[in-house]
Amino acid sequence: MKILIDTCVWSLALRRPAATLDPAERQTVDLLRELVVDSRAVLIGPIRQEILSGVREQKTFDRLREHLRAFEEQPIGVEEYEEAARCANRCRATGIAGSGVDFLICAVALHRKLAILTTDGDFDNFATVLPITLMRR
Repeated sequence: MKILIDTCVWSLALRRPAATLDPAERQTVDLLRELVVDSRAVLIGPIRQEILSGVREQKTFDRLREHLRAFEEQPIGVEEYEEAARCANRCRATGIAGSGVDFLICAVALHRKLAILTTDGDFDNFATVLPITLMRR
């Protein structure tokens, strides 16, 4: 099964020094490495943008961009944007809020039958309403 990797996981692996990671974060980064080696990691454009946003140094931006270019661009269709809106509406109806990108991640995962690797607790909340699959170490 292919796994959609959330921004927070990429950030742990690509933006944080390994020495600053706690044991759980190290396990998550190790899992990401396994998924990359097995060609099971999936990256979508909005996550690519989030990873690259806010990088102050051009050298760091270029390094991150090169790492991410190894991943094939996954086009997102109209149906997935519509599903993202449906996901947002379903969650908000139960009092659960989230970002547009988070709901797009849920929609892409649902549409393509992908699990989501994330450390973002918001996805635990989404999973109480949406039939998403979260991957944990």
